[in-house]
Amino acid sequence: MSEQTQQRGGSARRVVVVGAGMAGVQTAVALREQGFTGDVTLIGAEPHQPYDRPPLSKAVLLGKAEGSAFDVDFEALGIELRLGREVSGLRPADHELDTAAGPVPYDLLVLATGAEPIRLPGAEGVPGVHLLRTLDDAERLRPVLARQHDIVVVGAGWIGAEFATAAREAGCAVTVVEAADRPLAGALPAEVAAPMAAWYTDSGTTLRTHARVERVEPGTVVLDDGTRVPAGAVVVGIGARPATVWLKGSGIELGAHGEVVADDHLRTSAPDVYAVGDCASFPSARYGRRLLVHHWDNALQGPRTVAANIVGETPEPYDPVPYFWSEQFGRFVQYAGDHASADTMVRRGDPTGTAWSVCWLRERRLVGLLAVGRPRDLAQGRRLIEAGTPMDPELLEDPARPLKAATA
Repeated sequence: MSEQTQQRGGSARRVVVVGAGMAGVQTAVALREQGFTGDVTLIGAEPHQPYDRPPLSKAVLLGKAEGSAFDVDFEALGIELRLGREVSGLRPADHELDTAAGPVPYDLLVLATGAEPIRLPGAEGVPGVHLLRTLDDAERLRPVLARQHDIVVVGAGWIGAEFATAAREAGCAVTVVEAADRPLAGALPAEVAAPMAAWYTDSGTTLRTHARVERVEPGTVVLDDGTRVPAGAVVVGIGARPATVWLKGSGIELGAHGEVVADDHLRTSAPDVYAVGDCASFPSARYGRRLLVHHWDNALQGPRTVAANIVGETPEPYDPVPYFWSEQFGRFVQYAGDHASADTMVRRGDPTGTAWSVCWLRERRLVGLLAVGRPRDLAQGRRLIEAGTPMDPELLEDPARPLKAATA
C-alpha cells in the first residue's frame, strides 16, 4: 500500500482534508511547506475561520480574547476553505466524500475530524447544560461566568479543572462532582493524583468525589445519594471520543474507542486515506502498544508525517513522545511520555508543595514524566525519553539535581 500511496501522492492533483482544527490546518500548511503543488481543500463543520482550541478554556471564556483564529493566510497558500459543511459519509472505492452540498471527489484524503465531547446521559435539552469544545460553546458560557452563577462542573479531568479555574477567576461559586475517588482518575495513578484534590480546596472550589449525577433539573444537579446541588449552569467535562461516527459503513477500520486505526505512517486501512490527530490511533514502537492521544501536540506533529508521505518522501515512522500541558488553579502542569508500562516511579520534590515532578522508568529508562511547576524537568525529561537514556533512580530523587545529571 505504501508504494501505491506515495506514487499517487507525488503527482496527486487534489488533496482533501476533513476537519479544520489544529490537525487539519497543519496538514494543509505542511503540504505547501513541503512543496505540494496540487489542489488542497480544507473542509470544516463549523462556520468560523479555523481556530485553535486551548484558549477557549481561559482567554476566550473570560472575555480576554474574541477568538483564537489561526494566523494562516489560506488564500496566499492556495488552500480552499469549505466551512460550515458537515461530511456525512465516505466511499473509498469511488474516492468521494458525501456532504449535504453534494459529493466531493479526492485523489488523497486526510481524516482530521478530532474528538467530540461525551454528553451526560439524560441532560440533553435541559436548560443551562453546557459543553466546552467549540468557539460557540465558549461564547455561550462567557455571559454565564460574567453573571457569576453558581456553577456545577461534572468531571474532575483536565478540562473540568481548567474550566473550574476560569470560573473561580470570574468570581463564580464552583462545585466539581467526580464519580471517582480523586481528580484525573483516568489519567494518573492514585498516589500521583490524590494531592491534586487540595488544589480545588485552596482555590475555593468544592470538590465532591464518589459523586455520580443521577439527573439534571433546571437549576439543580441531583446526585445519586439524593443530594441536590444548586446550579445556575452545568458544564460537562467527562471526556471525549473520536468524531468518527460518520465513517461507519465506509470500510475504514475503527478501533475499540471508535478511532481510525492508522499505521506507523498514519495511513488508514483504505488506499489513499490518512488519519491524523485526535481521531486516530497509531502503533508506538517506543511503548509497544497503540496510542490514542487527545492532545494539541499530537495534532501539531502528525501532519508533517502525512504531508511527507503525500509528497512522496519516506519519513521515519510516526512515534512521538506524547506531550501536553494544563494550566489549573495557578499551576502549570506538564506531562510527557506514557507511564502505563513503567516498573518504577520516582518522586522529585514534595507533592504538597508548588513545584514537584514524578518520573516513571521501565528497566531504568525514563518512559513518562509529570511536572508541576518544573518546566526544566519536563524539557530535559522529554529529551531523555526520546533518547532512551538509562537513569539512576537514586540520583533522580534529588529535586535539586537536573534530570540530565541523573543518568546512570
